[in-house]
Amino acid sequence: MNDDVRNIVLGVVAAGISAALGWLARTYLWKRKLRRKQAFFGLPDNSESLLVVNREAGGPELTVMRHDVFALLELSALIKDCGAHAQVVAHDAAQQGFGERTEFCVGGPASNRRMAAHMASLLPGIRVNTEPEPGPDRGAFQIGSERYRMDGGKTEYVLLARLTAGQGERARPVFLFCGQRAITNQAATRYLARHHERLARKHGQNSFVLLLKVVNSQAYGPDVVELVADVTRAAQAPAPVPEARTSHRAK
Repeated sequence: MNDDVRNIVLGVVAAGISAALGWLARTYLWKRKLRRKQAFFGLPDNSESLLVVNREAGGPELTVMRHDVFALLELSALIKDCGAHAQVVAHDAAQQGFGERTEFCVGGPASNRRMAAHMASLLPGIRVNTEPEPGPDRGAFQIGSERYRMDGGKTEYVLLARLTAGQGERARPVFLFCGQRAITNQAATRYLARHHERLARKHGQNSFVLLLKVVNSQAYGPDVVELVADVTRAAQAPAPVPEARTSHRAK
């Protein structure tokens, strides 16, 4: 074998080794990223999860709003990416305990009994006005001493929560998407899909409750979302005695 042939063979071998090492490195990084995502969502390979759907407020049947359907599609994509499976359950048919399977609960307490139960037991510091009569406080959130009113189509609020009820890292979490309108539920699921890596770095596998503001949904749909505050402490504290409150409304 002359020097030219030897150099060609060595070059091919070196290229093959480099390609194999590059593939192994990419595979390792991809798997590590996937494991972190699975840990955050509580969705190991081939695990089961629940998608708890609400009904249109005021409707007697299980009629899911269009934007809530879009929210379920966003969540279904996340679940599939984790290699897990989803079961869609009506809000009044979900009777499992807490922490058995990862749960994604969509809709406000007026249209979702499961959401109402979760908020009563896990988020006692939050009150949602569920009165059907029109008025400035309809759908408003009361968090501690702060009240957040919606201005339909302009400024609306939604709660995004990951809760484990203090059961430790092995417990499967429940994710709550509690919005003042259906479009805000979709906005919260989209926010989670876009920012889950940052949320996992910040919160790990701990519980958190975020208050998000959906800006000008009549023009931008569910895409323009601002983080108002991390309200975890206030949400999990006992409800305060009524006192002077501060209202938030679009300027």
